Amino acid sequence: MSPVVLRRAWAAELDTATLYRLLKLRVDVFVVEQECAYPELDGRDLLPTTRHLWIEDDSEVVATLRLLEEHEDGVANYRLGRVCTAVPARGRGHSARLLRAALTETGSATVRLNAQSYLVDMYATFGFAPDGAEFLDDGIPHIPMRRG
Repeated sequence: MSPVVLRRAWAAELDTATLYRLLKLRVDVFVVEQECAYPELDGRDLLPTTRHLWIEDDSEVVATLRLLEEHEDGVANYRLGRVCTAVPARGRGHSARLLRAALTETGSATVRLNAQSYLVDMYATFGFAPDGAEFLDDGIPHIPMRRG
């Protein structure tokens, strides 16, 4: 049995098979499980400044997140998104491990995300605070949040 491993790659470093496994997990969670037909493939996964973090358990991708670099007035800021965990792997702290790793990479820079509303308290434990009013994104309530 292989150990549970945290992996990280810039978009350009991803091989086709790994990218496929990351995208498949996201589609399984956001499109199929949450019954939300939306453009999951948004053109940002392969940008040169996009980083992917994921967890493999026995060589299977069980959790992932995407870290986008955004520039505002010449300053690098970040956007976290596409945080998800496969159903059988939930409750094992994988999302928290991914968030800690991503936030280590961003340092003291501003990080934004749009949290599904039921996850606001979880993101607050990582220093995020609401940064706007609740809104519907493809029928699912979200709250914009910010750290830093």
